[in-house]
Amino acid sequence: MGNPVVHFEIGGPDDEPLVRFYGALFGWDLKKVPGGIYYTLVDTRAGGGVNGGIGKSSTGEPWATFYVEADDLQPVLDKAESLGGKTAMPIVEVPGMVTFAMFTDPDGLLVGLVKREEPQEGVAQGPSAGDGAAVDWFEVLGSDAARTRAFYTGLFGWKLNDSGFPGYGLVDTDAAGRGIQGGVGAGGDSRWATVYASVPDVEQALVRAAQLGGTRLYGPNAVDDHTQTGAFRDPAGNVFGVYHHGEH
Repeated sequence: MGNPVVHFEIGGPDDEPLVRFYGALFGWDLKKVPGGIYYTLVDTRAGGGVNGGIGKSSTGEPWATFYVEADDLQPVLDKAESLGGKTAMPIVEVPGMVTFAMFTDPDGLLVGLVKREEPQEGVAQGPSAGDGAAVDWFEVLGSDAARTRAFYTGLFGWKLNDSGFPGYGLVDTDAAGRGIQGGVGAGGDSRWATVYASVPDVEQALVRAAQLGGTRLYGPNAVDDHTQTGAFRDPAGNVFGVYHHGEH
């Protein structure tokens, strides 16, 4: 069994503009963590996909990424380093809340790890029902498709389907239906590890992102006769994707 992708995260030197931006763009429910912690919990209110968080950078550097779940984080960090990655943040335990760590892959792309915990009775384990935009796809684009694919499949036990574009593999995390699926490959001049939100109209989402202070990066691009994708940079400069999958 592979490791599931269970969470996404966005951050910047000032978290408040990002909270306003994503709340207005996607209709997410955003709750500030109390106690002087510069972190906002995201319930996408989409009824599917994964939830996330928006934080304030201690270094001034922005980031957008996803988190992969594991039972024991240190062996994963060690294996990532053996495959050409580096530990970016050692294991941090927030008592009663979460245990996490972060690493960079061979291209320097940041990815998170989170320790699997037993579900708490009465605590929602995913997005609540509503009309928010679901975050249900992740993507890694490195400089070398073969190296990126070997790194992530070797680290997390993911399976790749090569029926898509050359150099791009569709990911089956092989995680017994937990978390979200994605894609791994090479992006030419593009390098990122990020997530995509499902929207009713890609063009409208990109226009709205620009109105709110973001910048269109690409799209809408047709993947096939019923799917379009696009991406923008948020006010902190993070890459975030959008897509629409219509009827056949």
